[in-house]
Amino acid sequence: MKNKYIFGGFIIVIFLSLMVYLFTQSNIQYQDDFSQVMNTTKTVKATGSWVKEKSYDLNRKNKTFTFFMVDDNGNEMKVIYNGTIPNNFESAASVVVTGKYVNGYFHAKDILTKCPSKYEDEQVKTSTM
Repeated sequence: MKNKYIFGGFIIVIFLSLMVYLFTQSNIQYQDDFSQVMNTTKTVKATGSWVKEKSYDLNRKNKTFTFFMVDDNGNEMKVIYNGTIPNNFESAASVVVTGKYVNGYFHAKDILTKCPSKYEDEQVKTSTM
């Protein structure tokens, strides 16, 4: 009988721990102002555009992908990602990176590219007719 209570208590502790972990992970904020991104120690989702004039660097030896992003206010930051270049990166309308700003760089653990929609072009054509 005592083993049932110990096992039940163990399951409850694991469940509560999992809930706390998931709650803290879903608490990531979107930021489109890089000056705020650079002044926080929390994990954030930073939204901006790739600075095409500065190109990008793909280091196959270290398996890093480095590029520069700019926000709507003109603030620029360097992004370092441990991985390869995402699909459609060069044609992306905007980029969302998840990670932390540490030691002068944004260390991304995830990159999401938002490509221009083919439907947006069709809407512009139909609205001008």
